[in-house]
Amino acid sequence: MGKKVNLAVIGLGQRGAELLKNVYTEHPDVEFIALCDVYEDRVEETARVLKEMGRVEPKKFSDYREMLKMPELDAVLICASWEMHSEMAKDCMRAGKAVACEVGGAYSLQECWKLVECHEETKTPLMFMENCVYGRDELMVLRMAEEGVLGEIVHCEGGYRHDLREEISFGREKRHYRLDNYIHRNTENYPTHELGPIAKILHINKGNRMLTLSSMASKACGLREYIRDKKPEDQVLRNTVFQQGDVVNTMIRCANGETILLTLDTTLPRYYSRGFTVQGTKGMYMEDNASIFLDNDEGAKDHFEWKKQWGNVERFREKYEHPLWRDYLKAGVKKGHGGMDYLVFSDFIKGIQEGSPMPVDVYDMVSWMSISALAEESIALGGQPVAIPDFTNGKWIK
Repeated sequence: MGKKVNLAVIGLGQRGAELLKNVYTEHPDVEFIALCDVYEDRVEETARVLKEMGRVEPKKFSDYREMLKMPELDAVLICASWEMHSEMAKDCMRAGKAVACEVGGAYSLQECWKLVECHEETKTPLMFMENCVYGRDELMVLRMAEEGVLGEIVHCEGGYRHDLREEISFGREKRHYRLDNYIHRNTENYPTHELGPIAKILHINKGNRMLTLSSMASKACGLREYIRDKKPEDQVLRNTVFQQGDVVNTMIRCANGETILLTLDTTLPRYYSRGFTVQGTKGMYMEDNASIFLDNDEGAKDHFEWKKQWGNVERFREKYEHPLWRDYLKAGVKKGHGGMDYLVFSDFIKGIQEGSPMPVDVYDMVSWMSISALAEESIALGGQPVAIPDFTNGKWIK
């Protein structure tokens, strides 16, 4: 066990409450000393659960700025609505509290630049809590790429392909922020789950960067039909015009020549997938059929034989399992998205305790988040390419 970290949580909706109740309280070095939400019932319910666990009774707040005045507070976990993430993160950094910020897309480039400037001025630690960077398959494929098993990486794909029709349509009842975004915006609104692992493989901000993107959105029909069938009594929502296209494709080109295809697909009936795909000159990985194809793999000599190998990922575990997951499996995988949540949280706490750089830093955060603001612009311009800023100001080169 290391030094205790006194943590506060802002935002106790579905995500924030779930993390506290089932995942983060497993960490032996963390004490949750404060809770904050604009809805009093959420704070009271989460505090009750912590008390039943035998934890220290947390202080309760409705205004996070008051909470930041607590001298004993070391760090803050932000789980509030997307549009509040950056503002809250800046206030936390100015108050000298280390920040763990949940994921989402940016609303403007100005928002991203201000985050970078605040971090560089305050030097306060900030971790972007992109759990998919810690996925078992994602880390195994990262290891394979780093060891040259896949050859030179040429193209990657990823998606947020998740049927969210119920969550969005009942957003008012659930007090969930997604609904307003789907009414008013048309963009790649949730890019980081798919982009994070790809960015690590392509060394984005560390010898490579994203240069341009072009986005196209389909028409918006899925929510309209769902509401007609499942919520016909809601006359307001039935007559609402949704701006968000059902399927959004975003193509990105990188400085080192690779391409990335991101797909948002959340308002049509479908199975869950992040569509993680990596193609190199010696082989490829595909999430959707859980398969790896290698040039020199005797089990798949040609593309016809390869079809017989679909679902073969487990065959590569022994040789290419990432060391982080090898140790994790021995110690016992925790709850939370297949164990990813606990890993990203543990790295954040470790960074605070050791004073080491955060593995998913502010430059990662703004680069990945900026895709939302840029895709919105590209879609509005009919798919016109737009430039992706260099938020490192040239530091990515070295």
